[in-house]
Amino acid sequence: MTSSAASLVPVNPALGVLLAALLLVAVVVAGWFRLDPHPYKSRARETLLAGLRAAVQLALVSVVVTWAVKSVPGLLAFLVVMFAVAVRTAGRRITGNHTWWLTAAPIAAGVVPVVAALLATGLVPLKGVALIPVTGILIGGALTVTVLAGRRALDELSQRRGEVEAAMALGLPDRDARMEIARPAASEALLPGLDQTRTVGLVTLPGAFVGMLLGGAGPVLAGAVQLFVLIALMAVQTIAVAVTLELVARHHLYRPEPDARTGSPRKARRFPRVPAPSRPSE
Repeated sequence: MTSSAASLVPVNPALGVLLAALLLVAVVVAGWFRLDPHPYKSRARETLLAGLRAAVQLALVSVVVTWAVKSVPGLLAFLVVMFAVAVRTAGRRITGNHTWWLTAAPIAAGVVPVVAALLATGLVPLKGVALIPVTGILIGGALTVTVLAGRRALDELSQRRGEVEAAMALGLPDRDARMEIARPAASEALLPGLDQTRTVGLVTLPGAFVGMLLGGAGPVLAGAVQLFVLIALMAVQTIAVAVTLELVARHHLYRPEPDARTGSPRKARRFPRVPAPSRPSE
């Protein structure tokens, strides 16, 4: 570790105690204020498990990355695992049913073209030390907006079901009627990325910029790398939101509805096609 990195966050017992205390604060606050989406779901428990899981995963990744950066097969295997975990996480958050795997489409549609362009232009070499962090940032950004867009769109369609049926009664196709309701809600997923880009350097100094400085790079180079990351993220996230919205509008990604008699989940029904009212003959 470089002296600058060591001076930023020294790895010692004090760091472990502070991390444990901060995690405990998050768990206690979530539990005390009952920040739960449903009575049967505990955000405090999720926070605790997320913190513990992050510690274990980072410890394992630190070992695996050392191996992955030394060989192309190891690099590709590591990237595939990253992508698979992102798809599974997004699918569980959005649908909770067998359609979870379709979240591979928005994540891949955003990430693959950008990474391919970077490799084709030579801006990022086919080496783990460069490709893993860049691809990881892009996959993480695509994961975040896919989850937000999918959940917001499905929530909006559920709450404004009558408006969708009314639009179809006026002659709009199923896809167009659902799109009109879901689009404004899904677009909200782009706001965090837009705000981060608009306020970079004024409110926060993101990780790529700080990491470059700690690695010994000059401020101009660090700024150029951070700008690239932010612009690439906006492209990836915009594509991911657009594909997610299309999947929801076409009823490929859906959320199971509880059966009125048994309470068990069942497939959400398509809205019936209602013909437009005909004019009376003269």
